[in-house]
Amino acid sequence: MKLFQLLLSLLLSTAAFAADASSSAAAAAVAAAAAPEPEKNGAINLTKRNFDSSISDGSVWLIEFYSPWCGHCKKFAATYENVAETLHGMNKGKEHKIKVAKVDGSKEKALALRFSITGYPAFVLVDGWNVYEFEGRRSKEAMVNFALKKDEKMEPISFIVSPFGPMGQLRALLHRTGTMCLDTYDYLVKSKSMPPTFAVMIMASCGVIFGTTVIIVVGLLLLPKPKID
Repeated sequence: MKLFQLLLSLLLSTAAFAADASSSAAAAAVAAAAAPEPEKNGAINLTKRNFDSSISDGSVWLIEFYSPWCGHCKKFAATYENVAETLHGMNKGKEHKIKVAKVDGSKEKALALRFSITGYPAFVLVDGWNVYEFEGRRSKEAMVNFALKKDEKMEPISFIVSPFGPMGQLRALLHRTGTMCLDTYDYLVKSKSMPPTFAVMIMASCGVIFGTTVIIVVGLLLLPKPKID
């Protein structure tokens, strides 16, 4: 009974923390929505926090995955900014816009994993559910033509392994779960001044309770129904 009461108190305290964290997250989201939009001329910086909300705006997105230590990335940086200025300049008066963005793959490792990035720089074109990989020569003209889909032979990545397909969604789920765990840990330690060890214990307890609950619920649902003669 005492163990049950202890688990219950831990669950309730964690729920209170989670509610508080949700309120803080909602306030942060409102503040982010009210913040000015990034510069339209240059490439837009995308991170794990604004990636999905940004690319779901109905635009076509040309995205570069780069790393600050990559020599090829540094050499192509000025050209890519020129590509961004050119394509963003074409958006005036158009409903179907093309936006140019970049992701620091050395920091946003989960996004790089989601898109199966193995080297830098790497370029992809995201148009709704379709994702195209750039495999041509790195030049302004080639990049602009790629974004405009001038090559009629372009084929999107197979949906199964696409960042938006089953494998990509699984990677995204792991990414979001990891981010949520890190955010919760930071919230407990930094905002609530909780000792790191106790914060880990709270999160582990919640994981155990949640996992046990899921197992019990699934077990009850799968129990064979008694036969009535």
